[in-house]
Amino acid sequence: MDPASTHSILQPAQMQYRAESPDAMEHLGHQAARQVRSGSVIALVGGLGAGKTHWTKGLVAGRGSGAAVTSPTVGLVDEYPGGRLPVFHLDFYRLESADELTGIGWDEYLEAEGVVVAEWADKFPDLLPAGTVWLTFQIESDGSRTIHIETR
Repeated sequence: MDPASTHSILQPAQMQYRAESPDAMEHLGHQAARQVRSGSVIALVGGLGAGKTHWTKGLVAGRGSGAAVTSPTVGLVDEYPGGRLPVFHLDFYRLESADELTGIGWDEYLEAEGVVVAEWADKFPDLLPAGTVWLTFQIESDGSRTIHIETR
């Protein structure tokens, strides 16, 4: 993370951050927690091990929840109700169709009063609402992660 940056991690402009470690990735998520509001939708894109779940751990902790955050790959959805707003953490990795996503309650999560975080969101980009904040995670050759952020 660039410590000289004064920008919010979720500002609508295109931005880029760097995380040198899993702790730094969690710190970025924690920073983002200050900016999210009820109805926020955050799309996470990146390969296995790129830092999506570490970022989400920071977001959940930053919202005031003490929940243990894990990747929702097996259960598809994890709900973290503690804290100032619930966080609904979804993983599209194993889903084969948009119908499967709507079948697990996608529309209800979007309408719920909370924050929706979707890993592997690029599988079904047409189902994400306008104003979704997209974070693209890339593993660099030195092992650090670069996170590109944009609102679409």
